[in-house]
Order: sequence, then C-alpha cells, then structure tokens
Amino acid sequence: MKIRIEEMNGIRTLALAGRFDASATGGFKDTFKGLLQEGSANYVVDLQKVDYIDSGGLGSLVSALRQTRSVDGDIRISGLSGKVRSVFELTRLHRIFEIFDDELQAVKSYRTN
Repeated sequence: MKIRIEEMNGIRTLALAGRFDASATGGFKDTFKGLLQEGSANYVVDLQKVDYIDSGGLGSLVSALRQTRSVDGDIRISGLSGKVRSVFELTRLHRIFEIFDDELQAVKSYRTN
C-alpha cells in the first residue's frame, strides 16, 4: 500500500492506494504515529484508491481514531469505493467515522465544526 501525505487548510490528508490489509497496517501505524508526534490533530484519510480493506485495515483506522480523539482531534474518511463502503457499512464503522464523497469536502467539514 502507498501513502501520500499532504496538508490542506491546516488539515493533514493521507491518501492511501492499494490493498489496506494486515500486511499494510504496520506502515500505516508508523506513519500515523509520526504525524501525531508532530502535533497534528485533525486528519482526512482518503480511501479512493483502496480497492480492498480487511479487519487489519479497519482496526488500524479505529486505533488511529482513538489516538486522535485522545488529543481532541478527529479523522474523517473520504472516497469510499462501493466494495470498501459496503465493508464500512457491514461493520457499522460508517456510524463511527464521518464519511465524505471526496477529500476536499472532508477537509472543508472541519471549518464548519
């Protein structure tokens, strides 16, 4: 899995590409831990180019959300494909994460809260 990190309007965005499965969770967790240590609190994780996610990927997102909320931050999800969206709905994670159609909408949502 590839991770592209950018900043938009003070919000860190992580665009993931490929399979977000158990073999990719270590890289995601390390990257996310580094961003937290830099002091970032609000994130958008763009899954538009993720074609597969398993329980390891979902668990990594939930763990990252817990860490972020412990420092009064949040994670918003964007760009879910049909398959990945159905996994979020099946596991009810769409009730835990705010989900947006695209990265820009997710970033803008921080200004309205």
